[in-house]
Amino acid sequence: YYEFHNWFDDRAWYPLGRIIGGTIYPGLMVTAAAVYNVFNFFNVTINIRNVCVFLAPMFSSFTVIVVYLLTKEVKSVGAGLVAASMIAIVPGYISRSVAGSYDNEGIAIFCMLLTYYTWIKASKTGSICWSLSCALAYFYMVSSWGGYVFLINLIPLHVLTLMITGRFSHRTYVAYCIMYSVGTILSMQIPFVGFAPVETSEHMAALGVFGLCQIYAFVTYLQANMSTTNFNVLFRTVVTIALAAAGLTFGVATFLGKIAPWTGRFYSLLDPSYAKNNIPIIASVSEHQPTTWASFYFDLQLLVFMFPVGLYYCFRELTDANIFVILYSITSIYFAGVMVRLMLVLAPIMCIMSGIGISTTLAIYMKNIESETPAVPNSKSGKKKASDYPIKSEIATVIVTVVSIFLTTFVFHCTWVTSEAYSSPSIVLAARGHDGNRIIFDDFREAYNWLKFNTPENAKVMSWWDYGYQLTAMANRTIIVDNNTWNNTHISRVGQAMASPEDHSYTIMKELDVDYVLVIFGGMSGYSSDDINKFLWMIRIGGSTPEGEHIKESDYYSSTGEYKVDKDASKAMHNSLMYKMCYYRFGEIMTEQGKPTGYDRVRNQEIGNKDFELDVVEEAFTSEHWIVRIYKVKDLSNRGTV
Repeated sequence: YYEFHNWFDDRAWYPLGRIIGGTIYPGLMVTAAAVYNVFNFFNVTINIRNVCVFLAPMFSSFTVIVVYLLTKEVKSVGAGLVAASMIAIVPGYISRSVAGSYDNEGIAIFCMLLTYYTWIKASKTGSICWSLSCALAYFYMVSSWGGYVFLINLIPLHVLTLMITGRFSHRTYVAYCIMYSVGTILSMQIPFVGFAPVETSEHMAALGVFGLCQIYAFVTYLQANMSTTNFNVLFRTVVTIALAAAGLTFGVATFLGKIAPWTGRFYSLLDPSYAKNNIPIIASVSEHQPTTWASFYFDLQLLVFMFPVGLYYCFRELTDANIFVILYSITSIYFAGVMVRLMLVLAPIMCIMSGIGISTTLAIYMKNIESETPAVPNSKSGKKKASDYPIKSEIATVIVTVVSIFLTTFVFHCTWVTSEAYSSPSIVLAARGHDGNRIIFDDFREAYNWLKFNTPENAKVMSWWDYGYQLTAMANRTIIVDNNTWNNTHISRVGQAMASPEDHSYTIMKELDVDYVLVIFGGMSGYSSDDINKFLWMIRIGGSTPEGEHIKESDYYSSTGEYKVDKDASKAMHNSLMYKMCYYRFGEIMTEQGKPTGYDRVRNQEIGNKDFELDVVEEAFTSEHWIVRIYKVKDLSNRGTV
């Protein structure tokens, strides 16, 4: 573990390098190593790569069990079974739990739900054992994913709500005090987290509720041992002084920098426009974009309609556990609407609420399905035991049948979405031809293999940060930036190189000691997630630092204010290194019948600059479908010509 913690990777973020232990959540790697060692302890031979590949599916099966236990605590065994069945196939969760998805979220969702389950058990029983279990589950969550901030704000919100509604008890007091104190101490042992739980604004709500619990318990004690008159005088005095002291302390600590302000990602959750206006590196990530209604239906389908039903049944029978899942529902559906990545957090509670709704509905109407039997006189009232309303049995049959049909369509929808959208490797693209047959685009692996076998081992490759991890893992080459995005200034430098004319770009590339430049281009194949479509973000990020203040986004729009690549595109666009590397020799190619040469199938435009040569880079490799293009940086003479 200490070797991993102290690992300095000099082949990433060249020439800066990266301290791995201090810039990563270690839970995923520690879990994989633990599973590998357990198998080997029992003499089960398994490759560490296979452990990494199947880790997410293994933990998704654990998630199914935890969802069952959590829903059973909230409602019933039947609701738990339905919710567990749904989480097992819902696309919103499968998207991050398929085989080969070696990412933090693969185990983090299990950790999150385990923390929720142990919290509900702890708050119900007031047990020290369950409270410690909740703290340990929270520690595992902190070690796995930065989304732990959602937990450490949701649980205090639950406690605060119980106080406001008069449901706060000694059980909740014991559960929260133990969970918060032990969990916070444990979380601070993660190097990447450090003292953040007691220094950053995202954690202050949990600390405030912890202090409020102590005040609440003290006030309750005084109320039981003092007269009403004396207590009221003391209460008003103490509350006034405590609030003033707390506000003054928080203000002074913030002013002195002892309490760090909210991070950009946290601000972007509260204000979706914040990242775009202030931190373009956050807004540029596709997973950080607002969620469309189509995405909700695509990933959740039936759950979108059954979620309000389950919410209604929870409101109808309010308990401490029901209040918690209601708060979880409301907060997660808001955050999932702000950021599409958080659909992953929403999917479990959608399954839980839908499980409650479907189970309760079926339980009610199944009782009404009965055989046609004569009515029996009631001895007390003298009336027959008739139905509450006519054709009750027939209506119940229709309701049960409709729910069954919906559940069947849900299974088919989940199967189809999973097979079409979430079962293909991210680097092997698939499409349907005109005849319906599947076409495979293997350009990424083709290009990475070319780099691996045709370039020096110490070659430095510059690309946009999206492809950094893939270049490191598959091409085994030194990269300038990668997906960790920990250094905005360094990423900005790459953006400036891509957005500048060749002479300026060459200066930056030599400054970074770049040997090869890799770009992704979809104009030939119709692949829309290419670098030309991402180019505006490179411009914004490149111009966000003092070194790139000469880069203005408006300079890359046409005279009519549009983003174009045709003859109406701006001079800055035509002269940029990105434009030239993507469209070099493309003006000679006919991509579609009836269209001119150089017709971009993604932008649906004929490029405006077809006849140009490259001065500072030369083409080294272009993949079969032109999706990946690699250029070698020329070694220009250090003397001018006479």
